[in-house]
Amino acid sequence: MKVAAARSSEALWRTARRLRPRRRFGKAPPRLIFFTDPLRTPDPAAVIARLPRGAGVVYRAFGAAGALAEGRRLARAARSRGVVFLVGADPALASRLMADGVHLPERLAMRAVGLRRQRPGWLVTCAAHSPAAIVQARRAGAHAVIVSPVFPSRSPSAGRPLGAIRFAALAGAAGLPVVALGGIRSDTAPQLLASGAAGLAVVEGLLG
Repeated sequence: MKVAAARSSEALWRTARRLRPRRRFGKAPPRLIFFTDPLRTPDPAAVIARLPRGAGVVYRAFGAAGALAEGRRLARAARSRGVVFLVGADPALASRLMADGVHLPERLAMRAVGLRRQRPGWLVTCAAHSPAAIVQARRAGAHAVIVSPVFPSRSPSAGRPLGAIRFAALAGAAGLPVVALGGIRSDTAPQLLASGAAGLAVVEGLLG
């Protein structure tokens, strides 16, 4: 299992480094981003330990009682690897953990403008599941948008997958860096090499 997971990590990183975004923007997201999930990735520290320097992690606490302690543990693991550490949906927790930024769900995208003003050093990304949501994130000043689902996903909240062609069209019209999420694995990611994606995001894709 560990060997397979390591190979998946290496393969995804190789693909991520070959991505060619159509435009360059001021603050680019990491090329490979791991999203934690308490059910689907029960040992996030082990995944972070396999991430290459320069990758990123989004810690999603989902309101857990032990979020601060767990966040500190994962933040230490990320910093020891040279991995960008973001916190999902909770700017206050991100501040307490001295995170590198925050990832906002689609419903909170408009908070990006205030967060960029308050925390100019932060990387602020937003989730988007439609063209309208991408526009909203861009207007709010997000540095990048995470678009999903690109391929079929096991996420209980995933909708109909976009597919590589439609994702490429969205990325081309977005006006900010677009990261692909949803069904991203070592065997599906190469389909996005010519899509204009700025990065790849995974939940289970690094588990092997």
